[in-house]
Amino acid sequence: MQPWRTAIVDKDATHIWVRGYDITELMTRAGFVDTVFLLHRGRLPAQGERTLLEALLVASADHGAGAPSCATARLAASGNRASLSAAVAAGILAIGDEHGGAGEALMFLIGDHAPSARRGPASMQDAADAVVQRLRDDDRAVPGIGHRVHTTDPRVAVLFGLAREHGIAGDGVAFVSALEAAAARLIKPLPINIDGAVAAILYDLGFPPSAGKLIFIIARVAGITAEVAEEHAREKAMRIRIPVEYDGEPPRRLGS
Repeated sequence: MQPWRTAIVDKDATHIWVRGYDITELMTRAGFVDTVFLLHRGRLPAQGERTLLEALLVASADHGAGAPSCATARLAASGNRASLSAAVAAGILAIGDEHGGAGEALMFLIGDHAPSARRGPASMQDAADAVVQRLRDDDRAVPGIGHRVHTTDPRVAVLFGLAREHGIAGDGVAFVSALEAAAARLIKPLPINIDGAVAAILYDLGFPPSAGKLIFIIARVAGITAEVAEEHAREKAMRIRIPVEYDGEPPRRLGS
């Protein structure tokens, strides 16, 4: 049988190495954010990269009990008091293309359009205008733009400001900012949301598109675990009752 192959972790009877670094050195001389970067990128981050990733993880950790991942986790915790892990897993499974997944889609868009716009005759804004127009013609949402709650997402300016301060802002930040401007002209004023900021920052940090979803999951697990813990500590089992309105067939008998 062929063994599994991995370049992430190795171990023996007395050691553990993460990407070649001894775990005890990482425990005493690095931090969790450094380790997340190391696990996904294969190297330790520079200070600016670490600052951006930490801010991004904090920004994505929780957005209230009504967010789909947290609401799903609480519903599972309400009905299954025996398993914390089942409730946390349920919350993670609620993360997908519609909730927490727009960052991945946007990173593909950035990669498809921003580099050529930087090299070619068309500007970054021209490329963003074309993307928004095409999505509008197809009756599709612009990923990373618009928010159900915020008219301005307070997290975005902080993340973009840090990216510029540390010299990390590049095609990602430029293209997502251009998308916001294009949406305002071609659709209506819509703010960059946290998925848009995540996509822009992760792209400029050199992460692949899948990180748009995976890094969001890492961050949101912190919030989900807190939501589940609060549900167990403060609420009774089976307390969540969702109103349901039946609009099917009226009562009837077989053969009618």
